[in-house]
Amino acid sequence: MSLTAGIVGLPNVGKSTLFNAITNSRVEAANYPFATIQPNVGVVEVKDERLKNLSQIFEPERTIYTTFEFRDIAGLVKGASNGEGLGNQFLANIRDVDAICHVVRCFEDNDIQHVYERVDPIDDLNIINMELILADLASVENRLPKLEKRLKAKDSEAQKEYKILQAINEGLKAFKLISQLDFTDEEKELVKQMQFLTSKPVIYIANIKEDEVNDPTSNPHFVKLKEYVAAQGAQIVAISAKIEEELSDLEKEEKNAFLNELGIANSGLDELILRAYETLGLKTFFTVGKDECRGWTLKEGMKAPQCAGVIHTDFEKGFIKAEVYSYEDFMQYQSEAKLKEAGKLRLEGKEYVAQDGDIMHFRFNVWGSLLPVAGVLIP
Repeated sequence: MSLTAGIVGLPNVGKSTLFNAITNSRVEAANYPFATIQPNVGVVEVKDERLKNLSQIFEPERTIYTTFEFRDIAGLVKGASNGEGLGNQFLANIRDVDAICHVVRCFEDNDIQHVYERVDPIDDLNIINMELILADLASVENRLPKLEKRLKAKDSEAQKEYKILQAINEGLKAFKLISQLDFTDEEKELVKQMQFLTSKPVIYIANIKEDEVNDPTSNPHFVKLKEYVAAQGAQIVAISAKIEEELSDLEKEEKNAFLNELGIANSGLDELILRAYETLGLKTFFTVGKDECRGWTLKEGMKAPQCAGVIHTDFEKGFIKAEVYSYEDFMQYQSEAKLKEAGKLRLEGKEYVAQDGDIMHFRFNVWGSLLPVAGVLIP
């Protein structure tokens, strides 16, 4: 399951520096607008302590963590919705991602140019959101005339779409993001299919100074931004992009020592990845064995056959049953044999809704044979 978050923001707010830390890559992070033209793409492992613990017990040949893709999208500027600053290209890049990580500058530094020559995170945030709103308004205005013929024919699907577009149009004109509007579950699915920019979930990233990471509330810019974002019902993470880039160069022991020195338990990136998972409704299930222990991404509400399909489409098509036990139970009993004795290993059918931390072995029918599978593809 490939899921992508796009890192957006004004030029020179720390997007590319943050991206370097996320992927441990070295994209250009120059001190001038539009240093990033094409979206840089990087995949980061989602370090899960549970998978590490499982691997210590099973001692597999390989351990594979689930992954999350980030894209460093070039800085937007005022007028992007009208093509300013290569705006059309950048907006198209945003349209392709599942979630938006919006980096906002919350630090003062005379050596780093601000595109508008001041530090005002709320104004910066609103500039980006306004450009996304204007782009969505243009999309709505383009869609509505195309529905007229179908409306005259009393097409029920067209009527549903028209009602939603009217609500979106009113909301956008009131400077509201589509994600802030109220829709039924059915309407939300239709909105999602329309691929509007402001319907995407957003995580705001406050880029703060290095000496503020152990107490972001000491930064007045962050405090104001946090209050503003909370009123929108969105999440915010305080990060020093510069420190995160430095941490990405260190080995694990050195990294832990550095975090202890800073007085923080986890890096800002760990928190960001966690928030990204929460925002997108993502969870993790595991497959285990001597050959491989692996984490897999599932969406909240997914049933056992769909989880099997994450591994391979044939597993979902021929799904029979899933042997399931929880990570917590396994860590208590330390073996599948003891789990069975304790009645903690369950056989679940097609309606079972997978839970975060489930360890699953799938049984499915392929070429007339009933096979148990632990994440290993059948040749």
